[in-house]
Amino acid sequence: MSEFWTTEVHKDIYEMKYKTLKKLFSEKSKFQQVDVVETRGYGKMLLNDGLVMITERDEFVYHDMICHPALFVHPNPKKVLVIGGGDGGTAREVLRHKGVEKCVMVEIDEVVINACKEFIPQTSCVFENSKLELIVGDGVDYVANTKEKFDVILVDSTDPIGPATPLFGVDFYKNINLILNDDGIVVSQAESPYYEVEAQTSLLKVLNRVFDNVYIYNFSNLTYPGGLWSFSFATKKYHPTKDLNTDRVKESELEFKYYTPDLHLSSFALPQFMLNNCKGLIKN
Repeated sequence: MSEFWTTEVHKDIYEMKYKTLKKLFSEKSKFQQVDVVETRGYGKMLLNDGLVMITERDEFVYHDMICHPALFVHPNPKKVLVIGGGDGGTAREVLRHKGVEKCVMVEIDEVVINACKEFIPQTSCVFENSKLELIVGDGVDYVANTKEKFDVILVDSTDPIGPATPLFGVDFYKNINLILNDDGIVVSQAESPYYEVEAQTSLLKVLNRVFDNVYIYNFSNLTYPGGLWSFSFATKKYHPTKDLNTDRVKESELEFKYYTPDLHLSSFALPQFMLNNCKGLIKN
């Protein structure tokens, strides 16, 4: 088969194209279209409903930044919950922290899990980890019904469309609050500050209805529209920069491809347009 282009169209104003060598997987699940392709320059790429979720070349950026800021701010994270993250990369990074005793991962779409198990072992290798409890199910239902408590919760969701829509609602975060320990932290995928201002500020408003301390921080990768993307950081107790213990980072002896303590601190320093957009919605 000759090479072709895989194209992601964002909001009908912006296209990203990737030279593709072959299609490895394509299946319509109960929730979305799931594809894995082999690209030139980015390695294997996972797409849900035509939107790029991860590539082998830059997945480390997203997964470093959704995990390590919260796990190094919290002084002793033992139990972590991941909502979504079917490729496995978020849970992989969580379980690199030796102090984490258990990671529960709740992913609604088994097709995503199986596709990544077969074609993207770079992230799905975590599914062999004995500390991981993998649940194929609805994260909204899980947080509403579980009796477990967690130190850190990571909401690794897609955009607020389709099965991910409830993950951006106030009822979901009220239940998150109930299952977080008294010093718990929740980090959520918080969209593009360029292209998804309404979705980003809507999420921050929801978090402010539930948590006293809400922050936002940025990261930059190759394959998300606009390059600059954000995570929210809501906490019952800790400050995301003042309570960072850089000695713990050194003592962990973990090696990273993106995360550093200096980058952690600087990622919470926002450009003026974001400060304007998020005025009254985030703490300093």
